[in-house]
Amino acid sequence: MHTLQEIEARLAEINTEITTRGAEMTADELTALETEVAALQEERSQLQAAAGTQEQRNRILAAVAAGQAVTGQGAPTVLRSFPAAGGSQETGDDKYATMQYRKAFMDYVVRGTAIPTEYRADAVTKTTDVGAVIPTTVLNQIVEKLESTGMILALVTRTAYKGGVAIPVSSVKPTATWVAEGAGSDKQKKTAAKDGMVTFAYHKLRCAVAVSLEVENMAMSAFETLLINNIVEAMTKALEQAIISGTGTGQPKGIIKETPATGQAIETAKLAYADIVKVEGALPQAYEAGAVWCMSKATFMGFIGMTDQQGQPIARVNYGIAGKPERVLLGRPVVCCDYLNSFDAASTGDVVAFVFNFKDYVLNTNYAMGVKKYEDNDTDDMVTKGVMLADGKVVDKNSLVTLKKKASS
Repeated sequence: MHTLQEIEARLAEINTEITTRGAEMTADELTALETEVAALQEERSQLQAAAGTQEQRNRILAAVAAGQAVTGQGAPTVLRSFPAAGGSQETGDDKYATMQYRKAFMDYVVRGTAIPTEYRADAVTKTTDVGAVIPTTVLNQIVEKLESTGMILALVTRTAYKGGVAIPVSSVKPTATWVAEGAGSDKQKKTAAKDGMVTFAYHKLRCAVAVSLEVENMAMSAFETLLINNIVEAMTKALEQAIISGTGTGQPKGIIKETPATGQAIETAKLAYADIVKVEGALPQAYEAGAVWCMSKATFMGFIGMTDQQGQPIARVNYGIAGKPERVLLGRPVVCCDYLNSFDAASTGDVVAFVFNFKDYVLNTNYAMGVKKYEDNDTDDMVTKGVMLADGKVVDKNSLVTLKKKASS
């Protein structure tokens, strides 16, 4: 048998437990607590009934003193009644013993209905409590790894002829002779042999990316924009790669796949000032104008710090008008690209750098790059594709001087 103080203390404990961790309790735990509350309320009613005579007398006196009505046949109105055996009566000083609370408690256990605020302790919901339901704000921007493209494509000669195009190449030029007064010279002819023509074929470059119909309808605008940009960038990279090192089979023929003119293929076992001098010496003077160096950035940085016999640096990096670095090697501009291996990463026989006038390379695009979007009827996928027809070749290789890596002696 408990005392009234013990019963009130236990009811308070149960209330605190329900308030703090009720959402974590199982149905069995909640049922056990409900049974215990009912038993405690019934026990409390019995204790209060046993002591009811004295308390009732005191209440009647208090009611009379307060001017409250007293009714009944000699029996005053009980201003505070105690729960019957079923614990269904309300009490004036314990809100958790009321029928309303018991019904609210049952709804919470059975249906998950929140207990009314008057039966709950004050609490503040914090961000740490609802992290799973706070929506994440996604900025309309996607960050991805950058790639260096677009340096080579702008330098070559671009044509757009329908069908194949052939460019005659002549190695024979007329000569002038000194003659005496009143004398003439032999007539000469200018020829362009058929076997000396550079003929362009058709090579199709295609890049297609498919996304499901669901992704297409749910993706944000940044995704679609990035997708198109990626396709264009991928095709630009493929074109530039072919311009530098294309095999010529099923794709344009690259610059380094051409056989340089006699004496214009230089080899070196390590980067040195003497090798740069050899390359410059092998470049015909007639092709000086417009010829530039092409190499990877890592190879160029290998020349930084080298000096000539007078102690002057052979490689310089200057700031351009737009703030972009302008690289120069022995006074000749340098175009850095990622399509050539660095000297350290290259294998024996690989071209690590070359001097060339990019205007002597012709890229003919029969069908310029176009981006289309269509639906695959079999899978409902949305396909974005880029297609172009192109071919490219070196039309004058006299401005080409290559620097190859050879095995160390």
